[in-house]
Amino acid sequence: MLRTRHSVACGLLLVGSFSAICSSASADLINGGLSSGRLGKAAFSNMELTRSFQRSLRLRDTTFSRGGEPCRSSTCSPSVALRIRGGGDMKAKLVELGQEHLFEGLSAEQSEALLAQAVALDQQLPGGLTAYINTARKLLKDSAEGVNPFEGFVPSVPIGAKPEVGSAEFMELETNGIAAANEAGFVLVAGGLGERLGYTGIKVSLPLYLAERQACFLEHYIKHILSLQAENGNTRQIPLAIMTSDDTHALTVALLEDNANFGMPADQITIMKQNKVPALIDSTGRMAVEGGVIQTKPHGHGDVHTLMLQSGVMDKWSKGGVKWVVFFQDTNGIIFRALPSVLGVSAKLGAAINSVCVPRTPGEAVGGICKLSHGDGRVVTVNVEYNQLDPLLRTTKEFSKGDVADPATGNSPFPGNINILVFQMEQYKSVLQATEGKMNEFVNPKYTDATKTAFKKPTRLECMMQDFPLLLPPDATVGFTQLPRFICFSPVKNNIKDAKAKGEQGIPVESAGSAERDAMSLNCQLLKMAGCDVPTEGNPTSFGGISLDFSPMVVLHPSFGTCLSSIKKRIAPDAQVKISAKSALVLDGDIHIQGKLELDGALVIRAAPGAKVVVKKLSVANEGWTMVADEGASDDMVQMRGYTVHKAKTEELVFNHPGDFVVDM
Repeated sequence: MLRTRHSVACGLLLVGSFSAICSSASADLINGGLSSGRLGKAAFSNMELTRSFQRSLRLRDTTFSRGGEPCRSSTCSPSVALRIRGGGDMKAKLVELGQEHLFEGLSAEQSEALLAQAVALDQQLPGGLTAYINTARKLLKDSAEGVNPFEGFVPSVPIGAKPEVGSAEFMELETNGIAAANEAGFVLVAGGLGERLGYTGIKVSLPLYLAERQACFLEHYIKHILSLQAENGNTRQIPLAIMTSDDTHALTVALLEDNANFGMPADQITIMKQNKVPALIDSTGRMAVEGGVIQTKPHGHGDVHTLMLQSGVMDKWSKGGVKWVVFFQDTNGIIFRALPSVLGVSAKLGAAINSVCVPRTPGEAVGGICKLSHGDGRVVTVNVEYNQLDPLLRTTKEFSKGDVADPATGNSPFPGNINILVFQMEQYKSVLQATEGKMNEFVNPKYTDATKTAFKKPTRLECMMQDFPLLLPPDATVGFTQLPRFICFSPVKNNIKDAKAKGEQGIPVESAGSAERDAMSLNCQLLKMAGCDVPTEGNPTSFGGISLDFSPMVVLHPSFGTCLSSIKKRIAPDAQVKISAKSALVLDGDIHIQGKLELDGALVIRAAPGAKVVVKKLSVANEGWTMVADEGASDDMVQMRGYTVHKAKTEELVFNHPGDFVVDM
């Protein structure tokens, strides 16, 4: 799937981190701190918040230990393992916390290993095990008593930016956003495997385009950052941090190594690896244990903020001149088309947090951005999870029917949160330092019976990255930028079977096939807005029961342009570009169309770094490419789409060496 260059020790900065990984809440979710004054009040007065142990590790020099396993490091000797932060005996502390059951039936050797693991967990958790268990007990008590985390809060529709794509306002935002990108740092949340898609690898290794399957999501993201860097004259490196998990860490490192970081210098990339948190077996907060090992579970993608502090990335970026921190997800391949305009909004408003949003379909599994106002004067603009939104709205007079469409638009009045967030560094740093990286937590236990004391399976505390606004001071500016889905949101979430079921319910299918279709359709629309004659819609065809209407198969690599402004620079105002509905076009590199291009088939133009290609006259007609249904393929990439790309004939113009080249034929 990926081209493999010579394997090198890339020198990536790998950070041993002590937090957790992702999960989502469900209907019984109880939000930690909301009901106890976490909106604008001190949420952590009962926490002994101390900076967690941190260390930087070099590739191939270090063995990473997992938070969910006994510590096997040479630094974790028995004498050290028995001591806890601030001194004291770990076994005594565990007994004090009601965890004496952990030692039942263990040999001396097993007890020693468990204590070593407990010390590691104590160091990893902001506030240590004491804070974790105490918070868990409070949240579990609230859960059992049915405490409503939104009690006293009234939702209303917040105010945000809604620029029209292609308008003068939008183009100005893009221009300013490209400049702002030169003072930005990007954070990729990449903790997931592709198991739900029927794929055993990491999701960032999947290709966005089957037609260009050698280029994976991670390569696209890195090339977009390098493209934005080039548009600013390469005056500074735009840094990238990648958050990994136990499941994805080694595979992510290998993917970068095997592909020489996709052209990004090693010192531009930092990898922050998460660990996990103790699992809990009952409402008293007793930790789960099996075979002498404390069982651990993912804590939530909110730990990306903890990692930014603990790893030193935030401090390094701040000192290096980063003014904006952009968080993005692993398989939303089109998001960089929109990020310059979003950065433009952040720069214009000086917003502490700017959430990228889309028009939301009522009932869709996407949270809504709400303005929450309390009778005591607290006000916050924050995401409300989709399974909490309907019951919250039904408590109000204005939205008594719940999560239903606004008749005027057909969409929910609350913009849909897609977890793409832009933070102002100064405010972000201030809050993280004040809280020492501690995020708001919630718990979501599945009870065995009505007594709500025991669980069907161990639970744990969780946190979400989009809850960060709850930590901000009352005067902080929190806003959103709502854009049409076609330019900012088409993730790969579902296998073909689940995607078909969602399509039948009228919900976005969010499959590998729909993501590829949406990316190609967007490329056509960008060309059209740049003055080209190109269809933007195709004839619907069923692939695996999913209706996809492929327009011309257009692939515009990041090296050709990231956003509308940059793509417009590639096509002269008086250029004549006509692309037929059956065509396929791939543009990769420093390519400029200054004359006439007529395409009725398949054309690929590639320009290596240092090569500049000017198209003055080119006419191509051939059999081209077609999407062919293929539901029984053994190839994972084909299987998750339900089709393959049949390349009957392709005109390829490849310029492998630096220099200036003119196409006139």
